[in-house]
Parts: sequence; C-alpha cells; structure tokens
Amino acid sequence: MSCQDRRMNSSRLPDVRAEQGSAPARDAAGIWARATALRDQLPVIPPLDDKLPGIESALALDGASLLMMRIGDRAMAFSIVVPHADVLEVLYLAVDPEAWGKGLARQLLDHLRHHSVEAQTPMELWVIADNKRAISSYERAGWIPTSETKVRNSAGRLERRYILSPQKLPKRDSDVGASE
Repeated sequence: MSCQDRRMNSSRLPDVRAEQGSAPARDAAGIWARATALRDQLPVIPPLDDKLPGIESALALDGASLLMMRIGDRAMAFSIVVPHADVLEVLYLAVDPEAWGKGLARQLLDHLRHHSVEAQTPMELWVIADNKRAISSYERAGWIPTSETKVRNSAGRLERRYILSPQKLPKRDSDVGASE
C-alpha cells in the first residue's frame, strides 16, 4: 500500500447526522437512484424524481428519521429508520457509488448498531436476496439472516429479513459506555 493509499484510508469518516426537510430527502433520492442503478446494472441512472416518492413515503411514517453522511456539503450516504413497538426498522440504507469501498456503509451500520445496544432495541431490515454486496456488509456488521422472505416491491424481487439483536452482539470499542 502506498503512502497516498494509507492517507486516503486513514482519513476521518464523516459523522452520521439526523436531517430533516425536502433538500435532504432529495439528496437521499439521488443517492438511491445512483446506487440502485449501479446495483441493478441499469444503462442510465433514473431521475431522482422517480425515487423521491418512496423516500418521502418512508419519511412520512411516524417517528421516521433520515440519517445522512456528508463530505463537505455533499450527501454521500444515508439511512431511513422507523421505530415500531418492539423493533427499529431500517427502510433504506445506501451509499453513493462514488464512495463505495470507503467505509461509509460500515460507519452507518456501526451508528445503527451502537443505537441498538444503547437502547436495547432490536433492529430489522429487508434486503434483496441476491444483493451480495449489501448482504456482505450487513453480515460483517453482525446482522443475522432469518428464514423470512417475501416480495415487497413492485419490481417483484425476493427479499430476506435480517435482524440485529443487541443481546447477541459482541462488545466493540464503540460501545464503551453503552448500556448492557
């Protein structure tokens, strides 16, 4: 690894921050459009206005939070989470393809993991069953696949439910001071 590579890899990752409003929702829709286009090998990136209704619908749910990571003022990763009675559901999690491999997904997942441990709240998400890149990220972060599958969207793709249980997580340095 060259000196320049080490400097790039050791640079501080952006903080995860809760954001509100139409501009952050549009930023999230843009990330989602670019990330899903690359994931699905589409010849063109769909307009963000095609993705915005799904983002806005998720954000309209009771208690929904938009978590954003920015480099400078540019949105590079986001997640939308929604609390339910006994679980916090991750409805969206995406990283701009320009930042793939830079640790942003891990940072977002660690943020969610820390929240799960601190609040003693299990988490769940649904992932497209053949999305190997996302599945690998989730499993490395401690998420466990369940046997539950279903088709949840208009594209007709099978999704699998993953869970993150705070009781089954090994402690990490980032959990120092978190409730057990």
